[in-house]
Amino acid sequence: ARRFFRRLMKKTRSVPRVVVTDKLRSYGAAHREVMPSVEHRSHKGLNNRAENNHQPTRQREHAMKSFRSAGGAQRFLSAFSGISPHFRPHRHLMSAPDHRAEMTIRFAIWDQITGTAGCPTTA
Repeated sequence: ARRFFRRLMKKTRSVPRVVVTDKLRSYGAAHREVMPSVEHRSHKGLNNRAENNHQPTRQREHAMKSFRSAGGAQRFLSAFSGISPHFRPHRHLMSAPDHRAEMTIRFAIWDQITGTAGCPTTA
């Protein structure tokens, strides 16, 4: 836990205002030793943002790591959020043949919009 806090301080190059951790007991002792002036919150629900990384917004944030700036990620995500549902129909509401037929139609529409309908594919 001490090493974790030291790396955190070195990586951020600043002293955080608040540190939120889970209830591991060693975090409290290490916190008092390494950065006693920082508030330490250790509660069941406070760490939820880190725990909920399976949620769509968190997945988008995780995908942002390959972008150069938050603005670039926002521009991409604003466009992608309109395109993404096109390829994700409500699968749980349809049978397998209906899903295949729907996806065939959606890909044909996408090919028409993007102008790749007559282009040969390279393998």
